Amino acid sequence: MKLDGTVLGFDVGARRIGVAVGSAFGTGARALAVVDVHPAGPDWAAIDRLRSEWSPDGLVVGDPLTLDGGDQPIRKRAHAFARELRMRYKLPVVLVDERSSSVEAAQRFAVDRAQGRKRKRDAAALDAVAAAVIVERWLAAPQDATHVE
Repeated sequence: MKLDGTVLGFDVGARRIGVAVGSAFGTGARALAVVDVHPAGPDWAAIDRLRSEWSPDGLVVGDPLTLDGGDQPIRKRAHAFARELRMRYKLPVVLVDERSSSVEAAQRFAVDRAQGRKRKRDAAALDAVAAAVIVERWLAAPQDATHVE
């Protein structure tokens, strides 16, 4: 996947998927949106709109390992989502270790809130902040990502 292009990043959860955008030319990544996950699956229309709007060169999906590197139930969902992205959009997709990304996102949110840049009601976008953390991890160490075929 090209390091000099734009990527969309995803933090996959059981009820929501956080989405962020990033580029090696920018200053990290920016939280974009939170997409609902319904019993039938993600809101693909919302994801389609984000893909059309940002025209990414690749997609980065968080790989939810346990702290000791093992599997957890949401990991299968994240991998299936990554494969579906690859099939739908015909773009390069990579998986990036997302351990502690939610903790880091919460810390960033707390700092922004303390500095008056965020309000309590903005907490709904925390999943998108976690997606930004995932994109930044890929930007910092692209060689550590796992390519989805």
